[in-house]
Amino acid sequence: MAKILQDTTKSGKQRPWRERKIENVKYADYLEMLHYRKARRVKECGEVLRFIADDEGRLKLAQTWFCKSRLCPLCNWRRAMKQSNQLMEILQVAVGREPKGRFIFLTLTEENASGTELKSRLREMTRAFNRLIKYKKVAKNLLGFVRSTEITVSANETYHQHMHVLLFVKSSYFASSANYLSQAEWTKLWQKARKLDYMPIVHVEAIKPNLKKGKNSLLASAQETAKYQVKSKDILTDNQERDLRVVEDLEQGLAGSRMLGFGGLLRDIRKELQLDADEENENLIDTSGDDEEIGDKVREVVAKWNFERQNYFV
Repeated sequence: MAKILQDTTKSGKQRPWRERKIENVKYADYLEMLHYRKARRVKECGEVLRFIADDEGRLKLAQTWFCKSRLCPLCNWRRAMKQSNQLMEILQVAVGREPKGRFIFLTLTEENASGTELKSRLREMTRAFNRLIKYKKVAKNLLGFVRSTEITVSANETYHQHMHVLLFVKSSYFASSANYLSQAEWTKLWQKARKLDYMPIVHVEAIKPNLKKGKNSLLASAQETAKYQVKSKDILTDNQERDLRVVEDLEQGLAGSRMLGFGGLLRDIRKELQLDADEENENLIDTSGDDEEIGDKVREVVAKWNFERQNYFV
């Protein structure tokens, strides 16, 4: 008799294969209603999972097929894990090369966009960020950066697009007022770069240089930067009519956009480590996380999705 897939982390937590696949199917159904040709391949995403198992029964994903659609909940879960783990690898190398370097976590916001405005506003935000990091007082202490764009959906169905930026700066940044930028200064510079006629909300905080857990640790900041660019709860609610409008807006608005970007030393290290830079060809099977490391392979486990019973069975 077929058994339900049991795939747990080192701490014993069940990996959310079932939850993400249920969301994936709902997303695929919406794409079909909206007449997107990719609907069928999205629905086939992660349908059959092939794992290798060790003698303790721990599993590591070895083979499956991912659709890589920008809004796919299954792909986004894998992508966020991979990006977080890769970013930590990059940061560890960066700290080794510049041990006196410091990290700053910056959140850049602007007014919400409508669905029709979203694509152009995202493009303008990226251009504005590229201007921001070239300003003299920013550039002179900047060693590198990673930035990601997140979009949340407001109650009135407008879109809150904002950037999370992890800046790696020289220790001299904190040495004097000639180098240090206050929150008010960051706000004025972002307003200037973004060419806004209002004062945007900008949040900035110094990050503890250790790689351990904690609210404002480097690990927490890396996870925040690498998290889902669009959360499933924002596109999959109990209101189908609303969800269809949101999915259509986001599919159009995100097409062709690059939501994660690197610069300076962090970009150089990413290239040296030969980490994925091409979203179309990225490998979502190996997320390079400690939680997926197992002992010697002893057998294979194949799990298939049952659409009627809404679960994976081995």
